[in-house]
Amino acid sequence: MIGHEFLHAPGPTHVPDRVLRAMHRQPLDLVDARLHAIAQTCFSDLAAVFRTSGHVFVYAANGHGGWEAALGNICVPGDTVLVPEVGHFSSAWADHARALGLVTESIPGDWRHAIDPQAVEDHLRRDGAGRIKAVLAVQVDTGTGIVNDIAAIRAAMDAAGHPALLVADTIASLGAMPFEMDGWGVDVAIAASQKALMCPPGLAILAANARAVEVSARLPRHQRYWDWQPRLGEASYMKFCGTMPEGLFFGLREALDMIGEQGLPEIWRRHARLAGAVGRAVECWGEAGALSFNALRPAERAVTVTAIRTAGSVDADRIRSHARQQLGVSVAGGLGALAGHAFRIGHLGDLNEPMILGCLAALELCFLELGVPHGRHGVRAAIDYLAASRAEPMAAAA
Repeated sequence: MIGHEFLHAPGPTHVPDRVLRAMHRQPLDLVDARLHAIAQTCFSDLAAVFRTSGHVFVYAANGHGGWEAALGNICVPGDTVLVPEVGHFSSAWADHARALGLVTESIPGDWRHAIDPQAVEDHLRRDGAGRIKAVLAVQVDTGTGIVNDIAAIRAAMDAAGHPALLVADTIASLGAMPFEMDGWGVDVAIAASQKALMCPPGLAILAANARAVEVSARLPRHQRYWDWQPRLGEASYMKFCGTMPEGLFFGLREALDMIGEQGLPEIWRRHARLAGAVGRAVECWGEAGALSFNALRPAERAVTVTAIRTAGSVDADRIRSHARQQLGVSVAGGLGALAGHAFRIGHLGDLNEPMILGCLAALELCFLELGVPHGRHGVRAAIDYLAASRAEPMAAAA
């Protein structure tokens, strides 16, 4: 296809040219001081992105590997975990826990609303024996486009007086929206390189506080690669249980530099602004009744991904295929219960206004070519929103 292809899946996301160039170099000797410095500064800067004084662990893996690393260090087979259901990825996390021999209790959800903290509190109050070792909560479920209040979930756990660890999946949120690991009382947080951290897939990134590390140290060791204990030492080699994934770290170092240059508050504002533009377009498109938000409450719509449901005879997968094959724009499909009935626009990472408007314009053209009923001024609504939101800081600066 001639021209630039637009990647608007919620992961992997567009990788900045700076990151790609940083990766285009020869490996360094494993004992090279420069390599050690890159690793150390990456660990330190990742802790700042998590907003924690705890330990950071990095694995050559994807987000599912991050799930396994977290569960393998704080639980042993036969332990019980609680998973509030909010979408495909919370359900998949529960399945992953069961595959590791854990007993999984779920709080049912309808995939259209966020986790109810009161339901978490009530469930934990019924666990007087303290069987539940951890609560597994997804900050943004990528499959449904729903954001959950992690601080409120911790407050619910505290109100129940329950000793379970709080484990937060921030794979589709870290670096794009506020996350305060220490401030919110999160014990373990899980992220991955291919989302808002603007790197290629391949790194699972975890942060764990002292309480979680202490729990891990008391458990019998039943795995090696995921084990936190050898990685806590000073030896650089042991932090990776072998050879460091150097190329990915070269890219990560550049991406963290970019995050530092922009500053997290500005990055959060940019993501909120672009998500608002997508939201205005979807509101307009939905006027004809064939397209609608999956997340019913505006406050529960993620700033990183928007899931759009289709109605009637409108085939979500046909929209997605046409957009990719004919217009060069890749959006994601529905997952699990939403397969074939939804498509998802990713708007996170290395993204600006022209890029998101290009995606929205291509989708609107796709609707016209496929005969999808929709309100005809979605892109105009997005432009108006962006013009107004960008004018406010400009006026304040003047």
